[in-house]
Amino acid sequence: MTDTIAGKLLVAMPGIGDPRFERTVILMCAHDEEHAMGLVINKLRDEISLSDVLGHLGVTPNETIAARAVLDGGPVRPERGFVLHSEDFTGAEGATQDVAPGIRLTATRDVLEAIGGDKAPEKFVLALGCSSWGAGQLEDELRQAAWLLVDTDNSIVFDDQLDDKWERSIRSLGLEPSQLSSAAGSA
Repeated sequence: MTDTIAGKLLVAMPGIGDPRFERTVILMCAHDEEHAMGLVINKLRDEISLSDVLGHLGVTPNETIAARAVLDGGPVRPERGFVLHSEDFTGAEGATQDVAPGIRLTATRDVLEAIGGDKAPEKFVLALGCSSWGAGQLEDELRQAAWLLVDTDNSIVFDDQLDDKWERSIRSLGLEPSQLSSAAGSA
């Protein structure tokens, strides 16, 4: 496969047919012939805070960091943490991958310890869980017009304002959300 959508935003079409993904924006972190994986960047994980996650690891963050929200990255592996961050952090050898210009992904304890300490990346978001697809599954959903592909905008990825990320992603294509049909296929 030469065409990958890793590093792109996957934006749910109205009427996607799966309530878990209504008005969802996913940053695609990996995509090849065998699988695809991304993180939802506009849904909160209401029942847990960053302070809770770090406390579970025995890390005491400063107040500013402790108050940060945790994202619901998707329905797969909801107990697993994934940190999207700026390029000023690199985890242990092989633990950090480049996702898009200015955005990296690390899913190991060392990034959480850095966030709780004094070596936090300038920009970061923590998501619990991810969204994943098997071979050909995401391609089928794209053919059914369940998703829009949008170029990644770091300000959308790292912005704390979650409520309008879906609309802003669509507007980045020069469209208004109201122009999209809810008669798309289902995911």
